[in-house]
Amino acid sequence: MSEQVHNRLAMVRAERKVSRQHLAEAVGAHYQTIGYIERGQYNPSLDLALKIANFFELPVEALFSLEPFRPLTDQVYGRNQ
Repeated sequence: MSEQVHNRLAMVRAERKVSRQHLAEAVGAHYQTIGYIERGQYNPSLDLALKIANFFELPVEALFSLEPFRPLTDQVYGRNQ
């Protein structure tokens, strides 16, 4: 069993006003795959994770992690875990 890959894909997609369909077309995936990734039901391949990061012009580690992400409010306001 593989480890879950945590992601901020839904948040970034919403922030950039990009639909699942548009993202999927841009990275060569099915729109349902994007939804599965966002819900943590599917871990993207390295190739797909890199394509998604490239689409948003972000480092892959800004979108995907093996550890849960800290809430953004904690990061912005400097709270400790």
